[in-house]
Amino acid sequence: MPARSRTGLDRAALRADLRAALPDATAALALTGAIFLFLYVRVRAATSDTLAVMPFLADANEYWMYWLCQAFGWSALLWAWLTTMLGLLRSGPGPRRLPVSAARLERWHRSTSLTTIALMFAHAAFFFAEQVRSNEDGLGPVGRVWRAFVDSFVPGGYASGTGQVAILLGLIALYLAIPLGLLYYFRAGTGARMWRALHRFVLVVYVLSAWHTLLYGTNVWFDGWPRTTLWLLQLPVALVLLARLLEPARRAEKSSGASPRTRVLRGVAITATLAVIAAIVAVVVTGRDGGRTPDVPSAPMSVTADMVWVGLVVFAVAVAVTVLVVRTSAARTPERARRDRSTTTG
Repeated sequence: MPARSRTGLDRAALRADLRAALPDATAALALTGAIFLFLYVRVRAATSDTLAVMPFLADANEYWMYWLCQAFGWSALLWAWLTTMLGLLRSGPGPRRLPVSAARLERWHRSTSLTTIALMFAHAAFFFAEQVRSNEDGLGPVGRVWRAFVDSFVPGGYASGTGQVAILLGLIALYLAIPLGLLYYFRAGTGARMWRALHRFVLVVYVLSAWHTLLYGTNVWFDGWPRTTLWLLQLPVALVLLARLLEPARRAEKSSGASPRTRVLRGVAITATLAVIAAIVAVVVTGRDGGRTPDVPSAPMSVTADMVWVGLVVFAVAVAVTVLVVRTSAARTPERARRDRSTTTG
């Protein structure tokens, strides 16, 4: 029997996936180091776009933790992209058409998911460390740590500039990634149907992560090919999502066996995905990617922190409704089976 705690935690599966995550975590750290070196060299050469936004960061040695924070952010986004693609391929038509088994895709998805969570936390942790070090408000030892903690880890705590929205989005992504990413290991307690239903919401984590980067990634702050490339990288995700919606791997999700409610929701999701694909193509073709223009005052942000909080409430309601629907459906299944048996024997 698998080793499980009283909370339903599948310890054996978690330990196995943590071991399996070591190679890709090592690769992620190596890539983070390479990105850090790239950013560091560009700062030393005064060719970094970030310096046009925050010229006080020109001392690469003094602000090395900030640049390491940036490096972890980029590797976290890349690993989020990778684990999202693996998850969509696993749950869509991909496994039958790829030279990789569905089981292996799922193992890769789980291990890269764990690495992504670690990278996201490291991104926030080095931002916290830099805030403690810089201590711009001149606070005492306790005050500087508390202020840095609020700015770095408390949603809504960062209260200036674009960070009011961007850091809020990033923290929501981090705090959603942890339960949604680890829920698999509690499926013995929640039930497989509940886990599958809730795990679909993990796509929101990736969307928020990409949004956070587009808003706050100073390396893609301005219009140009780096920002457009970041938009372009979202096209494969949207296309694989569309394929997954059109041809899901699970038989119960196919149109022939799906409930009317499921078919309606899938239709809405397909329409929304097609709209996203069209928007990405338009951004790439026109080059109008929402970036700033050097030496031109930025327009006011079209999304405020209050809007993000409202969106989070809507998301929470959607999760609650999903839980209620799954529980209600699970409760009705045994009752329906009993009625069928009584009808057969009556």
